[in-house]
Amino acid sequence: MGNWPTTPKIYDSEEQVAVAVASHIDCLSSKFIARNGTFSVVLSGGTLIDTLRKLTEPPYVSSIDWSKWLIFFLDERVVPLDHPDSNYKLAYDGFLSKVPIPESNIYPIKENLSPEEAAEEYEQRLKHLVANGTLKTSPTTGFAKFDLMLVGMGPEGHVASLFCWHFERFEKKKWVTFITDSPKPPPHRITFTFPLINSADEIAMVVTGEDAADAVKVALGKRALDFYPLPVQKVSPEGGLTWFLDKEAASQL
Repeated sequence: MGNWPTTPKIYDSEEQVAVAVASHIDCLSSKFIARNGTFSVVLSGGTLIDTLRKLTEPPYVSSIDWSKWLIFFLDERVVPLDHPDSNYKLAYDGFLSKVPIPESNIYPIKENLSPEEAAEEYEQRLKHLVANGTLKTSPTTGFAKFDLMLVGMGPEGHVASLFCWHFERFEKKKWVTFITDSPKPPPHRITFTFPLINSADEIAMVVTGEDAADAVKVALGKRALDFYPLPVQKVSPEGGLTWFLDKEAASQL
C-alpha cells in the first residue's frame, strides 16, 4: 500500500484548495513538458472540474503551454458527449472550452457503443497511443503511465467508477473496465482500473466538503493501515500522491 497513510495538505476553504491545485498543476506541467515534450492529464468528474477553475484565469491561462497537454478521462458515463451526465461535457463546459488545448489532444470515449464496447475501445486507443510513443509505459506494470491523474472521491470512498461493492475494483489485467449498475445514474459507465491508476507518475486526490469527512477519516486516520475497506485506499501510485483537502473534508481527522 505504498507509504500510507500520507500527510495531506489541508486548507481553510475550497477556494484555497483551488489555488493550491492550480499552482501544483502548473509546476507539474512545466516539469513534464520539459522532460517529455507533452503533459498527459487524466480528469475525473464531479466537483473536481470546478476546482480547476483557477487554471482558466491569469496567470495560468496564458503562462501554461496548453498545446502540449493531452487530456484523458478517468471514468465516463456511457451517454452521448453532449448529454448533461457526460463527464466530457462537464469538463468541456467548465474547463476545456476556456483553455487552448488542441481538440486533437483531447480523448473522450467513443459514442454509440455498449459499456463493454466503449471500455474495450478506450483501452485499445490507449494501447495504440503507447505503441506510437504518445504515452509512456510503466516499466513495473507495463500499463500506460500518465503524468498526472486528478482524482476525486465520493462520500462513501469510491474513486473513478470503482465502488465498494463492485468486483471491478479487484481487476488486475484490464486497463479499462465497465459497470452497468452504478448506484448513481446513469448506470452504464467505463472506468480506469486500479493497476492503470497506480501506474501514474503523479496523482492528486482533491477532496472538499463535509460529506467526504468520514471517508477521509477512514482513508487517512490513525488506523488507516489496519484495514482497507474503501476503494480510495487502493490508490497507491508508483510516483507521488498528494491529497488536497479543505478543512470540512478534513474535519474528522
